[in-house]
Amino acid sequence: MSDKHLLILPELPGARPVKAASGVIPALWRRPAPRAPSGPYPRRVSKPPTSPYPPDPAPDAAPVVELADLVDAVACDLDWANRRTRGLVVRRAEVRRCRLTGTELAEAALSDVTFSDCRLDLAGLRIAKLERVVFRDCRMAECDFYDATLTDVLFDHCELREATFSGGRLKRVELRGCDLTGLRGIEALRGARMPWNDVLENAPLFATALGLEIID
Repeated sequence: MSDKHLLILPELPGARPVKAASGVIPALWRRPAPRAPSGPYPRRVSKPPTSPYPPDPAPDAAPVVELADLVDAVACDLDWANRRTRGLVVRRAEVRRCRLTGTELAEAALSDVTFSDCRLDLAGLRIAKLERVVFRDCRMAECDFYDATLTDVLFDHCELREATFSGGRLKRVELRGCDLTGLRGIEALRGARMPWNDVLENAPLFATALGLEIID
């Protein structure tokens, strides 16, 4: 092929060859697409919480009635309000549409548990240990997680107004569409995952925790 069939373009720094669509122009050069600048604070995306293992109840298992240690159980439509069950152990369980308002669950050990459409307002989970736990569509106003350990925990569209997380230790915790108004111990949420729109919605809460003065 003669030189008259070649289109010569200046070589650009960092350029890479582009395969021609026909035999007339065997090669072109173009600059690679620019990358978004990382800036002084590079964005790091952590792993999402690990999902709970589902329960595997026995075929002849009796229906759950009492709030006691549970393993491979499903509890539905129960009123467990104002119970005292310090040190409760629950593994591989689903709790659906249950009322635990004011229930004392201090030092509880919850692993692979899903709470769906439950009331846990005023519930006490101080010094509790939660691992692979999901709270979905739950009312949790003034719920107390003081000094609790939360690992792989998801709060999905929950009301957490005036809840307490002071002293909590959180790892792979995600909050989606939650009401955090008046939340106490907001600094304990360091490292938690949240959608950008939720971050913007709760910006005044975070600014207050940082001691920022908001001006017009």
